[in-house]
Amino acid sequence: MSEKNEKTEKAESRLSVFKTYKLYVGGKFPRSESGRVYEVTDSKGKWLANAPLSSRKDARDAVVAARKAFGGWSGATAYNRGQILYRVAEMLEGRREQFTREVADAEGLSKSKAAAQVDATIDRWVWYAGWTDKIAQVVGGGNPVAGPFFNLSTPEPTGVVAVLAPQESSFLGLVSVLAPVIATGNTAIVIASEKSPLPALSLGEVLATSDVPGGVVNVLSGRTAEIATPLAAHQDVNAIDLAGADDVLAKELEIAAADNLKRVLRPQPVDELGWSADPGIDRMTAFLETKTVWHPTGSLGASGSSY
Repeated sequence: MSEKNEKTEKAESRLSVFKTYKLYVGGKFPRSESGRVYEVTDSKGKWLANAPLSSRKDARDAVVAARKAFGGWSGATAYNRGQILYRVAEMLEGRREQFTREVADAEGLSKSKAAAQVDATIDRWVWYAGWTDKIAQVVGGGNPVAGPFFNLSTPEPTGVVAVLAPQESSFLGLVSVLAPVIATGNTAIVIASEKSPLPALSLGEVLATSDVPGGVVNVLSGRTAEIATPLAAHQDVNAIDLAGADDVLAKELEIAAADNLKRVLRPQPVDELGWSADPGIDRMTAFLETKTVWHPTGSLGASGSSY
């Protein structure tokens, strides 16, 4: 047998190693506690993978992980958060080909258009990484008051935020709603696009190797309504972004969220540029609280002059 035929026979006899997609919760990769999966197909109906079908218990576990991580993440310096988020962008750049393939399959795009989407996504992540130590200067500062007082307003993260990722933009839309939440010190529970969850689940693998503490981001896949309903009603979730909800589901979740006065970001209209448009800072400020501190200026020396 010739060397060429031998190589061909070996290639034909090798079994492909199919990827097993898992959830990302608390820095680990569990399967759904229910043991359920559902089929993910491409735009032409071709089978791509089985994704975990998350349960209410998975959602509760994600909340516990996010709350546990909140103190350390919100207490880190803004500069350090920026370094960590930039590291995520570095890792995304290194896996650009994988994400290009997954986005092309998920959204029915050509390879070149999918690559452009991935490049825009990485750029978007870098953009938010640069905002971590600047947003406080934009939305906070000293307030002029009539009296011998310092009056300072500073932004603080809201807490645990549930994020419903956009349904049609599996990667750029996902990062556009996730990055501003964690850049400002919140922790997140992401419900991936129901139809196209694979880029989100792969993002969990990147986060796990990018110095992002476990629990800061938790990624769930499955039926959006089934996972979002318990999160909207959960007493330890502080806010919810309804980007991936339709009008009916958004109204139901908003009513459930009112029980503990969650901050709610309603679905925003997407213009002709889609998620490629300039994001601005609205999604960062949506999940920030403003703390205002009053402090007497005091006096200096016997003359009583103040500072």
